Amino acid sequence: MPDVFRLPARVLTGGRLKPTDAVKSTVCRVAALCMESTMNLKISGHHLEVTPALREYVTNKLDRVLRHFDQVIETAVLLTVDNHREKDKRQKAEINLHLKGKDIFVETCDVDMYAAIDLLIDKLDRQVLRYKSKLQGHPHDALKYQSETLLNEQPAA
Repeated sequence: MPDVFRLPARVLTGGRLKPTDAVKSTVCRVAALCMESTMNLKISGHHLEVTPALREYVTNKLDRVLRHFDQVIETAVLLTVDNHREKDKRQKAEINLHLKGKDIFVETCDVDMYAAIDLLIDKLDRQVLRYKSKLQGHPHDALKYQSETLLNEQPAA
């Protein structure tokens, strides 16, 4: 039976959800659809046709960034071929990542488009990890604990 005609798991189990393989696979599919729909991804090319292979390569590489930081709102990737006189570094890849609270822009150039995408993702990953550590970092104690430490450190006169 095709997936299109499959009934929801709650109907199949009589209103109660049982941990069967059909329910697990349905839940996995729904979770995967929710994960895909949370981020808007736009991949475009300038003087370049974005092939399905390039599109898949970029999305697979972006999964690495999403593994580190999942609060991505929108991503815009621009792949261009510049018409320079010299042949090195004609392939250019740019990404604009809109996160919760910050926008990150990264661009790289290389001879090969796939190498440019690899460099782009490496740079983006470093910037996202730096931003994440800045969000989660606690460089100093809270104010209510600072007064206790100041009282303990003052010498008795």
